[in-house]
Amino acid sequence: MNRFRRALLGYRRTDVEDAMSLRDARILGLELKADAQRATIEELDGETTTLSGMVLEREREIRVLDQRLREANECHDRSIASLDSITARLEELEAQARGQATRIRMKALREAVEVSKKVKALTDAEIEAGANGAEPEPADESLQAGRVKIEIGPLDDFSQLVGFEDAVGQIGASEISVERFSEGRATLSMNLDQPVDLLRELEELSNVEFKVRRTAADNLILDVDEDQGPEQRAA
Repeated sequence: MNRFRRALLGYRRTDVEDAMSLRDARILGLELKADAQRATIEELDGETTTLSGMVLEREREIRVLDQRLREANECHDRSIASLDSITARLEELEAQARGQATRIRMKALREAVEVSKKVKALTDAEIEAGANGAEPEPADESLQAGRVKIEIGPLDDFSQLVGFEDAVGQIGASEISVERFSEGRATLSMNLDQPVDLLRELEELSNVEFKVRRTAADNLILDVDEDQGPEQRAA
């Protein structure tokens, strides 16, 4: 106000009006600036609200995903536990099956030994009866058919007997059974539907080298060559 020059009755009217106009202009400018700032603030508030909504939505999605992850982990843990239980049960059943198979095999072998003892007693009785005057069986028979028995030994172990039994099966014999396996000697019974040169087939198919002690139409007695080592017998 020091800029106003004084007149007769106060300040000059023009100076006062100019100052008021300047004041009004400054007030208007400030109001416009304030309006612009309020618009900016409102815009920022809108963006803040939008971002807050997005953050809340992301947090909700994260909570949902976290819940699903926990459920998946729990399901995985249950699956692992169930798989472990099934595996343990299968191992238990496998052990039981092996034990049962062993018991069945041993029982069959014991029964075969008992049967072989009876058969041997009958065979010895037949041989004794033949020595007392019965007509001897032919010593040389090239072909065998029908029910035939083979006695072979000495064999080193049960696996060698299984290998010889497999060779008999390749000839075409059926109803193969081990009637006796004692002290290394085994007696096998089989049925030949067609006449077969059994000795020749066994010499070709069996890995066991043997010598013929006795041959007949329904009976062969073979002796394993004791000059060959155990490895050669089991070859």
